[in-house]
Amino acid sequence: MAVIAIFNQKGGVGKTTTCLNLTAALTLAQRCPIAIDLDPQAHLTLASGIQNVRAEESIAAFFRQQTPLANLMKEAPGGWQVIPASLDLSKIDALYGNDSKAASLLRQGLREELALTGAPVLIDCCPMLGVLTLNALLAADRVLIPVSADFLSLQGVHRLDAALNVLEIRLKRRIERRVVVTRFDARRKLAFDIFDKVKERYGDLVCNTRIGENVALATSPMHGKDVFSFAPHSPGAADYRALTMELGKSGFFN
Repeated sequence: MAVIAIFNQKGGVGKTTTCLNLTAALTLAQRCPIAIDLDPQAHLTLASGIQNVRAEESIAAFFRQQTPLANLMKEAPGGWQVIPASLDLSKIDALYGNDSKAASLLRQGLREELALTGAPVLIDCCPMLGVLTLNALLAADRVLIPVSADFLSLQGVHRLDAALNVLEIRLKRRIERRVVVTRFDARRKLAFDIFDKVKERYGDLVCNTRIGENVALATSPMHGKDVFSFAPHSPGAADYRALTMELGKSGFFN
């Protein structure tokens, strides 16, 4: 079971879009993925077509009442399993902020309950390094870092890379990571400059596939759909299909 955290400390870089569409692409490839929404805004939940989730039905119940993860899974219209979020999730940092053991709760839950499924698990993280994100990073085998083609997003990658290096020392293991450039506008020289800077610093960790700016990618979550269901022939669908293939060939989902 591969556990993949999708995270950048800057918002608006395409974390949820990437989690949604990689999950959908893996479903089309019959990999039976599980998506976990660890953001109190619950954008992945909504984009997956799941609405009106009560607190006791969300991942918040796992942290607050120790509800088994398997009992919280819901099937998205697109065919994959989602462990949804709710606004109640925003209280977890306040409840567990001083508990050093709280950061390993998700890792323990995944190992005890879902490891035997062998399904890849994709975690959509909130853009803040708190208890929730630490749970994702400690549970993860790999981290996928979306970085939009702008200067401020690039700074977020540098901060996250430094944080992962510190975390590796604590865990005494390497956290495999990849960087994917998103919101790439080929009409702008800045987009190519940002890609070149990311590539220069992180080398082979940077995906060759770039996710272009695309109306279908921006619009599909409004309809509770992934891009393959909403606009299967769009450039956005082609980009995420290519990214899934690239990551898959490197063993990222295994």
